[in-house]
This record gives sequence, C-alpha cells and structure tokens, in this order.
Amino acid sequence: MDKNNVFENDKRFIANTYARFPVVFTSGEGAILKDADGKEYIDCATGIGVNIFGINDEVWKNAVKAQIDNIQHVCNLYYSEPQVELAAALCKLTGCKKVFFGNSGAEANECAIKAARKYGNDRYGDRNEIITLKDSFHGRTIATLTATGQDAFHSHFGPFLEGFKYAEPTMRGIYSCYTEKTCAVMIEVVQGESGVNVLDRQFLKELEKFCKERDILLICDEVQCGNGRTGYAYAYEWAGISPDIVTTAKGLGGGLPIGACMLFDKCENVFGFGDHGTTFGGNPVACAGAVTIVERFTPELLLEVQGKGAYFKANIEHIKNVRAVSGLGLMIGITTDKPPREVAEKCLERGLVVLTAHDKVRLLPPLIITKRQIDAALKILNEVISQ
Repeated sequence: MDKNNVFENDKRFIANTYARFPVVFTSGEGAILKDADGKEYIDCATGIGVNIFGINDEVWKNAVKAQIDNIQHVCNLYYSEPQVELAAALCKLTGCKKVFFGNSGAEANECAIKAARKYGNDRYGDRNEIITLKDSFHGRTIATLTATGQDAFHSHFGPFLEGFKYAEPTMRGIYSCYTEKTCAVMIEVVQGESGVNVLDRQFLKELEKFCKERDILLICDEVQCGNGRTGYAYAYEWAGISPDIVTTAKGLGGGLPIGACMLFDKCENVFGFGDHGTTFGGNPVACAGAVTIVERFTPELLLEVQGKGAYFKANIEHIKNVRAVSGLGLMIGITTDKPPREVAEKCLERGLVVLTAHDKVRLLPPLIITKRQIDAALKILNEVISQ
C-alpha cells in the first residue's frame, strides 16, 4: 500500500480525531525515522515520549521477542513472571511498596483517583474531593478528563464527575480549593500537554508539607515527565518531594502500551480483592520490554540526559524569534513568534519531527540521541524559527 492509499484509507475508515501530518513512518534506528519514501528524519517526538530509547531498541526488542516466543498474554487471575519482575524493579527504583498495572496513562491515573478516594473514605468516612492544577492534563477518560484543569477539554462530553477542583499552582490556589473533604492533590511536576510548564520547586515543597500535615495524599502524574525524561528517574526527585502515589506510562513501555500506578507507604494496602482490575494490564510482553527500560535508568544515563537537555536549551535560547525555553532534561518547550503548527510543518519538511503543546513547540527526543543528531536538529530549528 503506497502512502496515498494510506491517507485515503485512513480518512475512510478511521475516526476523525487526529489532525495528522502527511507522513507515513515505516522504520528507523535510534533517533532516526524513515518514511514510506525512504526519507530520513531526526526524531524529537518519540511518539509523544514513548520510544524512550529510540526506534528499534535492540535490548527492548530482544526481550519482547523472547516473551512472545513463550506466551503473549496471561490474565490477572494467574501469576506472570515479567509482571512481578517489573513491579519489583519499580519498587526498587522508587521506594514504592505496591504497583498496579494498566494499559495507559489515563488508566494509571484512574487507578490513582480510585485509590485516593478509597483511602479518604475508609479513614474519614466522607473524604473524596481531589484538587488538580489549572493547565494540567491527566487523560481522556471521563474521570481523567474531569481531573484535567483545562476548559478546552471540557466541551461536548458533560456531565462530568463531581469531586474535582482546579487550583492555581500556588499555595494560595490550593488553600482556596481545600475543604475537609479533600482527599488528594494531583499534580504534574512538569505539565507537558499545556506547554512544558515546570512547577515551582518551593511551591512543591510547601504543597508536600501541607498534604502531610492533613493526611491528604499527594499524587504525582509522571506519565510524560517520568522514566528518565527530565534527567531524573521521575521528576518528583528533582523537586525533592515524596509523593504518596506516582503514575506513569508512555516511556515505561518503550513502544508497547502499559501504565503503572505506584502506591507508597500510606496506600500500599488500600485495595482489596475485587476493588480494581483489568484484563490486559500487566501483559507479560509489555512488562518484559518495560523491565529492560527501568533497568537502564542508571545515574550515568540520567546525568547524560541532564547534559543533553542543557545543551539543547542553551543553543535554542540564542535562535532569533525564540522568546522563551522551558522544561527539564529532554522535555523542552519553545515559545516563538511563529505559530507552533507552522514550525512543526516546516521542520518536518526539512527532516525533523517535533511536537506542539498549546502555544509552544515541544521536543521529546529519545534519551540516546547523539550530539551530532542534536546539532542537526538545532540547525533545522534555527532555519525554521529565525526566518
């Protein structure tokens, strides 16, 4: 099937939910993608932060192939070795006590919402409200869409769930939403979808203290900013805080769908038999691949990511028409005088894949991108933005 047939059949058979760019990607290696015409691109999108170690990652691929040769699926009525291995690896990496596996970031956040409400109701009888932040994004299900603090996502799909309040990312904003029914505050240390906004570190520390004093759970949504993306295994480490629940997905799977809700000390036993469940969550193939992802978050790698991110930002800041650069590590937002979609389209024409996020151009390159590839990406960004 040539690319024009792909375009036509997509329009004919697939729901109209994506404003796609006119490219059919077919293969790649590391930070390089190839399209149906054989043209090469530097990948600074990684499938929205999924292909964390790049395309055709040999370590991940071999683990996935080996598991497929054994068994492709085990339901959660039985035990699965890769699932247990991944849970143990995440507990060792983060200090969490228990893990629930789903299939996406939205499912991980659904689990966190249920855990927080059950914790609050079990201990206090009627404590079930959750504070999230304005400009947050937590998923596309009705519950996680309700949790998302952006009015643009709240059209068409009402009525929404009760029990969510949206605060400005300040302690004054938190206090204005807090009541005796507040069971949790849910945050992203770096808000990805709303423009790669890094929350203030002092605010995060004060928020942690506020929550601990009131036995309110602190939930960190690390779906996009987790898994080494920011130069830390999880971005809450940069802030120096200790959450009660951490959710993640995207890069954890390395290319296959998986989500994880990590429960720390307060919440390790919040769920009992039948309180939550999933058919595909913790699939052995996805877990086998994810184990190889988690095992590679070494101090050396994370320092490299911090260095690459600093190099990217230092060079982008000097590009004409760039007004601001935000982000941590290899999670970067660029504010320019040009419309982000236009920048993304022109970069694509020149062989660079980037993303947009509200009024910003967004970069999420693989952690293994080389300096030569970074320089080539910077050259294209300079050509497009400074024109």
